[in-house]
Amino acid sequence: MTIDYHNLKNWPFEDIEQHYCARDVILYSLGAGYGSNPLDPDELAFVYEKELRVTPTFAVALGFPGFWVKDPRSGIDWVRMLHGEQTLRVHKPLPREATVIGRSRVARIVDKGPGKGALVLIERTVTDKATGELLATIEQLNFCRGDGGYSAGGDPSDEAPSSPPPVPEHGPDAVCDLPTRPEIAHIYRLSGDDNPLHVDPDVARNAGFERPILHGLATWGVAAHAVLKTTCSSDPTRLALFRARFTAPVYPGETIRTEVWHENNVVHFRSRVIERDVVVLNNGYAELR
Repeated sequence: MTIDYHNLKNWPFEDIEQHYCARDVILYSLGAGYGSNPLDPDELAFVYEKELRVTPTFAVALGFPGFWVKDPRSGIDWVRMLHGEQTLRVHKPLPREATVIGRSRVARIVDKGPGKGALVLIERTVTDKATGELLATIEQLNFCRGDGGYSAGGDPSDEAPSSPPPVPEHGPDAVCDLPTRPEIAHIYRLSGDDNPLHVDPDVARNAGFERPILHGLATWGVAAHAVLKTTCSSDPTRLALFRARFTAPVYPGETIRTEVWHENNVVHFRSRVIERDVVVLNNGYAELR
């Protein structure tokens, strides 16, 4: 099967109602690498219910529609799909417990051409059910490596979304090294992203990897941890926007070094794996309150 533009644009996402509590917040934080130093009070605050801090990137795990692209009707070659970019806009700091509604839609589909893949942008809003307040808007850009050329039969192709800005050319203002646990992908998937690429060695090999890779959003969450730690004393309420491009996979157990450029309320960042000296997140951009 190939992508059918109109079928995908009108994908019948159901509203996802989800209740979360402190336990879910802590589980997500562990899956994003928090708590590696249990004696650090800033680390502890994200993984201990006493005066619990909710990391803003927890929003990406809320109202998630699941791994829907595995449905054959999507036409997407899901085994070859990679996470390209992720953007989070935080409208209001997340409470430590709430019932939320996630609403997803396919916002853009871009044909890059035969052999070049396609881009599929999914937008999701997360709303507090009790108050009706919009908490977050999330954009996930997927690179569908096996689906380029779908528009040759006459289907439309949308305009490509804007790219995040490059990092500055001068040296960073701060550097933050954060380890990942060997079992981090097993923990992260419990927050809702059960793509077998991150846990099943056979699926990983079929996708061209030597072993299961870490979820891109877990890597992204580790980078957000580094940005919070280096720019605003780990205060999660200050993060308003967080965006980055995925450039290479991380293998669980590797150490992620995040380079940070900070000026006023704008932050640029880039993350690399120390062990292989490979950039894994680039064009990182954040805005602070």
